Amino acid sequence: MLIKSESYRDGERMPAKYANMGVEGGENLSPPFKWEGAPEGTKSFALAMIDHHPVAREFVHWLVVDIPASVSSVEGGASGTDRMPAGSIELNTTYATPVYGGPRPPAGTGDHPYETTLYALNVESLGLDEDANIEDFCEVVEGKVLAKASLTGMFSQ
Repeated sequence: MLIKSESYRDGERMPAKYANMGVEGGENLSPPFKWEGAPEGTKSFALAMIDHHPVAREFVHWLVVDIPASVSSVEGGASGTDRMPAGSIELNTTYATPVYGGPRPPAGTGDHPYETTLYALNVESLGLDEDANIEDFCEVVEGKVLAKASLTGMFSQ
């Protein structure tokens, strides 16, 4: 399985428009993603964007579940709009809101790796609502992952 973005390649810098407000050029737009090669038996997808930099302490920037198996992309700027895939649910991030929250790393902490992971799941729904968080996600996704693919964008201030 492969996930990619038309806006940046794995290991490259994310464009500033995907950064949070307060960052120069930040528009807090969710990046576009496309994927292919899901294994047979995939019934839904989940998407998680997490900053793994030690300063960030696994900061969750975006968490989406129940993306139908028939879907193979999420368009840029879709978070929080009716352009999200029908049936998908955005969960709480570390910002304590159930929508995309772009990078806003502390100045001077160097490049932060924003890893977006796509999970192919063997269930149509994880049974979570928008109040759920990464801990809830990790608990219910266990044993349901058929495959996963990641793409990392770098960002710093």
